[in-house]
Amino acid sequence: MNANKSGSVRSLGSDLAKVDAHKGEALEYDELPELTDDMLARATVNRGGRPRSASSKVLLSVRYSREVVDFFRATGEGWQSRMDGALKEYVAQHSRR
Repeated sequence: MNANKSGSVRSLGSDLAKVDAHKGEALEYDELPELTDDMLARATVNRGGRPRSASSKVLLSVRYSREVVDFFRATGEGWQSRMDGALKEYVAQHSRR
């Protein structure tokens, strides 16, 4: 994230205060099955994160003119991907065949 920009707060679409205030009752746990050794053996750890892309990208620092950045940013979320697409299109049109 850019140090000059504040992070945006994403809405989870839930009432976390209500969830935090909930006190679990013993009856709620009666419906849950007992964990067996077989269940635990089949368990997997989901580390989350972004899935690996088939086409990897290179992280680099580059400077563009203000007009170019403003143009793409004005197109909304996903502007960097659209900028990448425009550069790919340029490469395809100008590469030697």
